[in-house]
Amino acid sequence: MLTSKHNPAIKQIRALRQRREREATGLFFIEGIRNVTEAVQAQAPIEQLIVAPDLLRSQFAQDLVEQQRQQAIPILEVSGEVFASLSSKDGPQGLAAVVRQQWASLADVRPDQGLCWIALNAISDPGNLGTILRTGDAVGAAGVILLGDCTDPYDPATGRASMGTLFSQRLVKATWAEFSQWFGQSGFNLVGAADSASSHYRDYAYPQPLILLMGSEREGLDAEQQAQCQALVSIPMRGQADSLNLAVATGVLLYEILAQR
Repeated sequence: MLTSKHNPAIKQIRALRQRREREATGLFFIEGIRNVTEAVQAQAPIEQLIVAPDLLRSQFAQDLVEQQRQQAIPILEVSGEVFASLSSKDGPQGLAAVVRQQWASLADVRPDQGLCWIALNAISDPGNLGTILRTGDAVGAAGVILLGDCTDPYDPATGRASMGTLFSQRLVKATWAEFSQWFGQSGFNLVGAADSASSHYRDYAYPQPLILLMGSEREGLDAEQQAQCQALVSIPMRGQADSLNLAVATGVLLYEILAQR
């Protein structure tokens, strides 16, 4: 059992808080019984479980650790103090994992997958991204295409907001230029959201196969991106706010698409 917060193995895990380290290693850190369970059930590539026996009181979680041990998953046992130094929770549960990131390519995006795909341009808030992943899972979306300079889906804040659905939604990243070139031969329909659009989101018949394109929190979709879309839809607003939260707007549109199916 490791009892020092300064152990090199612990420092390496702690470094995964930084995006630069996650991108360099292709790994990320998750914690909590629910998140680790979701990873196991999704057969995510778990590199290592981190367990603090004096904190892990759940019999279910203890059984899960033993099952993973029998499947030759490396188990790193640490003291409660060391685990707390890795945790971002007020009441750490004593179970965490280091998992390898999984990325698909645009070539893997096919028309026969799920309700639709969700393309997000320059999304910057990890909480919004996690919420969209969670909503996408709820409606049966195939996954998320991250365009341009986006927040990291493997940020701990994204993982918390996704409530484990990070493992059920495929993830693709591309530049707008790459996406635009690929889209021309993809067979998909592209529908975007814009506050200036004349089509009410409920009056439009969403075609299949579909990619729903959402703009950044601050800028929305620019003129080039809007021009790429076969259609633009808007969500009416009656109050003083000039826009909806990106995750909320995406959820509204996804559930309309689901209702029409």
